[in-house]
Amino acid sequence: MYQYHCLNAISNVGLEVFDENYTKVENMEDADAVLVRSAAMHEMEFGENLKVIARAGAGVNNIPLTKCADHGVVVFNTPGANANGVKELVFAGMLYASRDIVGGIDWCLDNQNDENIAKTAEKQKKNFAGTEISGKKLGVIGLGAIGVLVANAATHMGMDVYGYDPYISVNAAWNLSRSVKHISNVEDIYRECDCSNKNIECNCLGCRQERGIVLQRNETYDLPLIEGTSSGEGKYSIIASSNN
Repeated sequence: MYQYHCLNAISNVGLEVFDENYTKVENMEDADAVLVRSAAMHEMEFGENLKVIARAGAGVNNIPLTKCADHGVVVFNTPGANANGVKELVFAGMLYASRDIVGGIDWCLDNQNDENIAKTAEKQKKNFAGTEISGKKLGVIGLGAIGVLVANAATHMGMDVYGYDPYISVNAAWNLSRSVKHISNVEDIYRECDCSNKNIECNCLGCRQERGIVLQRNETYDLPLIEGTSSGEGKYSIIASSNN
């Protein structure tokens, strides 16, 4: 009989896989296994029975790997399990930014008491027209489970897609659309692309995007917002941190 503890809410779809040999416990100190999503474990004390930590996600930056190695605790992750969900959020971010949907919502809230809202909106809606993403250049940095899905979907939405990953796996290469253009120098993405999507652990201070939309999925906390360009061209930083 094994005991497991959930540091975060874990879907019953996953927990139902456990058979009668596994029992959920409320106290982590009694657990043989710990299931975690985003909870930071670096300052936590391990119980004597702990054998396994399983991360419901790809990154393991919230787990003290050295400490686990010292205690003989095996760490698992689940890369690709939420890849489709992240891909959809990437496109949601691009559409939010390219169409200034949030700005439009804010305008509606600010003018909700306008008795002539219909006429006013007709005059103002051009300010929130934005631009289509079809025909725009998207640079995808990191072609793993998420990056491949983003790149492939973007080609179907009419985007000109550039991919960079010096360590791409054979499986990812087989699944990548032939329409995605190979980039060997990441600087080309910063120079040429209207949008970029990063699926690697990185520090945003190194970004040199000069235009367009930055869609950032990071596993570090140092994420300054991107400023507007010197020419006055606006720009958004859509950040989806895997720590949230």
